[in-house]
Amino acid sequence: MAHTTTPDALRRLAEAHRVSTTYAGFDGQEREVPEDTLRDVLTALGADAADDAAVEAALAERELAPWRRTLPPVVVAVAGRGDRFPVHVPHGSPVRVTVVAEDGTARSAAQAESWRSPRDVDGELVGRATFEVPEDLPVGWYELRAECPDVEGGRPVTAPLAVTPARLATTDRLHSRRRWGYMAQVYSVTSGRSWGVGDLSDLAGLAAISGEQGADYLLVNPLHAAEPVPPVEPSPYLPTSRRFFNPLYLRIAEIPEYAYLRPADLEVVSTLAAIQRKENLDTSTIDRDTAYAAKLKSLELLFTVRRSPHRQQQLRRFVAEGGQGLQDFGLWCALREELGKDAPEWRDGAATPDSPYAAEARQRLARRIDFHVWMQWLLDEQLEAAQRAARLAGMDVGVIHDLAVGVHKHGSDAWTLQDVLALGVSVGAPADMYNQKGQNWSQPPWHPERLAEAGYRPWRDMLRTIFRHAGGIRVDHILGLYRLWWIPDGREASDGAYVYYDHEAMVGILALEAELAGAVVVGEDLGTLEPWVREHLAERGVLGTSILWFELDEDGEPLDPAEYRELSMASVNTHDFPPTAGFLEGVQVDVREQLGLLARPVEEERAEAARQLETFFGAVARAGLLPEGRATDEQGRIEALHRWLARSPALLLNVSLVDAVGERRMQNQPGTGDEYPNWRVPLADGEGNPVLLETLPENPRANALVRAVNEALGTHPRLQHVGEPRQPRTRDRSAPEDGPGAEGPGGPAGAGR
Repeated sequence: MAHTTTPDALRRLAEAHRVSTTYAGFDGQEREVPEDTLRDVLTALGADAADDAAVEAALAERELAPWRRTLPPVVVAVAGRGDRFPVHVPHGSPVRVTVVAEDGTARSAAQAESWRSPRDVDGELVGRATFEVPEDLPVGWYELRAECPDVEGGRPVTAPLAVTPARLATTDRLHSRRRWGYMAQVYSVTSGRSWGVGDLSDLAGLAAISGEQGADYLLVNPLHAAEPVPPVEPSPYLPTSRRFFNPLYLRIAEIPEYAYLRPADLEVVSTLAAIQRKENLDTSTIDRDTAYAAKLKSLELLFTVRRSPHRQQQLRRFVAEGGQGLQDFGLWCALREELGKDAPEWRDGAATPDSPYAAEARQRLARRIDFHVWMQWLLDEQLEAAQRAARLAGMDVGVIHDLAVGVHKHGSDAWTLQDVLALGVSVGAPADMYNQKGQNWSQPPWHPERLAEAGYRPWRDMLRTIFRHAGGIRVDHILGLYRLWWIPDGREASDGAYVYYDHEAMVGILALEAELAGAVVVGEDLGTLEPWVREHLAERGVLGTSILWFELDEDGEPLDPAEYRELSMASVNTHDFPPTAGFLEGVQVDVREQLGLLARPVEEERAEAARQLETFFGAVARAGLLPEGRATDEQGRIEALHRWLARSPALLLNVSLVDAVGERRMQNQPGTGDEYPNWRVPLADGEGNPVLLETLPENPRANALVRAVNEALGTHPRLQHVGEPRQPRTRDRSAPEDGPGAEGPGGPAGAGR
C-alpha cells in the first residue's frame, strides 16, 4: 500500500515528537531524513503514521495529551530558579499543590499568575493552573501532590519532583588546584595474585600506588555486568547491564568466607588459582572465559559457606536496598544460564519479567537468583574497598567510573527495562568520512516519554548504583543525553534520524545524583555537536573532554594549550588510539593496513601520520619542552607531550597507564570485531614483557613520567621515595600465598577493608 501522507504533516508529527527531519552530514551539508525512516522511528515512539488520517489524529492526540493529566509525569527543576509546572483540572475547580520531602515534611507550592484559556478535552472543559517550585528547596527528590475535589474523588494525584543543582559544587571544589590521575583498563592490569584478569583488588592496589605518586583520581573502564556465564562479551562498552557489575572482577581470596572453606573445597579453589595465575605472565591476549569459569566454580563453593550473623545481616540490607531491580537482574542471570542466548522462550514465555513463565522461574530458580544477587553484594564490598584505598592513599576524588552509552539488545537491562526502552530501533551514528555506511551499535535507546512516565527512576537507580562507591563518573558519548541517532531495524545505519531527549531532565538528574554522592562528572563530548551543548554542560558544572591530537585551531595547527577549556579532563590519547609509544611508530597505520581498513594508499596514511607528529612536536619544541638530545628519544617525547598538556588550564589531566610503562599495542581498533583482539590486551612494556602491578612503584619509566607531570602541575608525591630508586623487598616466607590478611600490591589485602 502506497503511503499518501503529505511530507508536511509527517514533518509536523516528527517535530512534535522531537524527531529531527534533517541532519548535518560530516561534510557540513544538510540532509533530509527519508520518509520511511521517519515513519519507522515514529512507530517506535508509539505514534501512528500509517496514513493521512492517522497522522492528523496523532497530531491532535499529541496536542491534547498534557491536558488529559492533572500533573506532568515528572517535574525536574533547578534549585533557586522558581521553575513552573502546569496543573490541569476541570475548568473553575479549585486545586491545592503541596511538596512533600522524603522525610514526610510538606509545604505548599504557590500558584503563579499565568492565564491559559480552557480547552475542550473529550467533551469537558479543562483549565490549566500554573504553580511554582519553591525557590528555597534544597536539592533532592520530592513528591508533588495535587488535590482537587473534582479529580479522583478528591484523592491526591502525585508526581515525582527532582530539584537539581544549578551547578555541581563538586566541580567548583576542583578549582582549588589542578589534578592528575591514571587512566587504566582494569582487566589488563594484573598482579601476581590475579587470575589472568585484573580485578578489584588490583584496582585498589593501583589506587594506592598512584595515590602515593601524587594522583588524585583513577579513571577506569566500565565495570558493567557482562553475560552471567562464559562466553562473555570482551567489550566493556557493550554490557548486559549498566546498573550492575561484572563478577569477573571479584578477588576470590578476599571474600571473607574464603577462610572457612572446607579443606576439599579449598584445594579445588587453590588449584584453580594456581592455574589461572600462570596467565598473568602471558602478554598475548586475556582469556576472560577461562578466568570467569574458574571464578564461577570457586564462587559456587563459597556460596555454600555459612555466613556469620553480621555478614548475613549486611547481605539482607543490601538486598532490601537493591529492591525489585536487583531481583529482576538475578532472575535474568538465572534464566540466561538455563536457557542460553537464543532459546525461543525469550520470544514468548520468558519475554518479560512479569510473565507467568518468569513468575514460575522465580520460585524454581530462587537459589540461583540468590547466588547472582550475592555476587553483586560481594562486588559492592570490593568496590567500596577500592574507593577506600584511593582515599587512604590521599586521593581527594578516587575512582572515576565509566558509563557506557547503552547495553546489549539481548542483555539484562534490555529485558528488565523494556518498558522504558524503544523497540524496533537501535542506537548508532550517521555516516562520516571513516564509516560511509554509518555505525550501528546494536543498543536499544531510552524511550524519552516512557522514561519520563517512570519518573526517570531507571536512570536515577543506575546512577545511584555507580555513585555508591565512586569519586566520579565519565559519561561516554554524553551527547546521547541530548539526542541519539535511532536506526530502524532492517535499515542501513546511515538511514536513521536524531531523536531528541529532555536534556534538562537527563543532565539535571545526573548532576543531582552526583551532588548527593559528592562526585565529579566528566562528559565525553567529542564529535559533531551544537556549540550550545558544551556551554550547557559547562553551566551545570560537567567537565568536557580534551584529547591532545584533536585540539587544533582553525588552520589545523596544534591549539595553544592555554586555549584549552578549563572545565575539562585532558588526555594525550584515548582507548581507541594506540598508546603514545605506538602512535609515534605509526601502529595505527600498521594495524589498519593489516586488517584492510585503509581508505587510501598506505604511503599516504604514513605521510599524513608523520606530518601530524612533525606539526605537534614542532609546536612542543618551540615551547622549549624538548631539551637538546631528547628530540628523538621516545620517552622524552612522551614526557614532553604531557608537559605540553599540563600547560593547559584543564582541571584534570589523564596519564594513561600504557604510556607510563611504554606499551605500544592499542586496546581497541574501531570498526573491527575478532579481526583484532579488542579489549583483550594485557599490560606490557615496549618489549612485550608483562608489567605486573607489584613492579609499578619501581618502574623507572613510569616514575619518570609521573615526575614530569608532578613538576609540570606543581603537585607532589605523597611519599618521599616516589620516583626514587627503591630497594627490592624481601618476601616474608611465613606469609600465606593468598587469602585473607595476605599482603597485596600497595598495601594490605583488601586495601583498608
